[in-house]
Amino acid sequence: MSSSLLLDVRNIHKSFGKGTGCNHVLRGLDLQVRAGEFLAIMGPSGCGKSTLLHILGLMSRPDEGEIEFDGAPLPTGGRARNRIRRADIGFVFQRFNLLAMISGRENIAISLKVRGQSRRIGEIDALLEAMGIADIAGRKPGQMSIGEQQRIAVARALAHQPKILFADEPTGSLDSQHGASLLDLLGKINREQNQTIVMITHSADAAQRAERIVTMRDGVFA
Repeated sequence: MSSSLLLDVRNIHKSFGKGTGCNHVLRGLDLQVRAGEFLAIMGPSGCGKSTLLHILGLMSRPDEGEIEFDGAPLPTGGRARNRIRRADIGFVFQRFNLLAMISGRENIAISLKVRGQSRRIGEIDALLEAMGIADIAGRKPGQMSIGEQQRIAVARALAHQPKILFADEPTGSLDSQHGASLLDLLGKINREQNQTIVMITHSADAAQRAERIVTMRDGVFA
């Protein structure tokens, strides 16, 4: 694993609501993620895992704290943050968010076009082949199994070659067999492509697949 620091998070706070109704979700979190690492953030529902992921993935901002990404402080401007999110960050969600009316291959191609990376569309088939799903990429999501849909979602998240992949409860809607298969895939991607992965999960079995586990409870790391 590389020793370079990809994410450096210091004293992150996040609250929702005001006054007596204020819910202090994150309470001064510090976290470091190194390039090439497979990290699992584990904890029960409501502990702040998803809120943290949204902040790390630049989908929301903390109330307090500092974040450095790839050696530089995150920009404050929305356009600059959007550029980083589109170019350097990939997401795999529990709900796959695939477009139902087009094929898996087309779902991936649209993701690249949105990012302004149409030049990589020719690389889609090589990625699908490497992931063992080239034979189902021409199907629409409704013609795929749940496990196949999840693999297409992973391929879509990797197609633009992000520096970091965030997986939010990726096995939450899968049975044990498909969940294990997906975790095998993430582990293979991490090992063979040195892909940095941060996985949010409430499952101890899923977390054990990562190289490192941090546990959250009530907005802090236990």
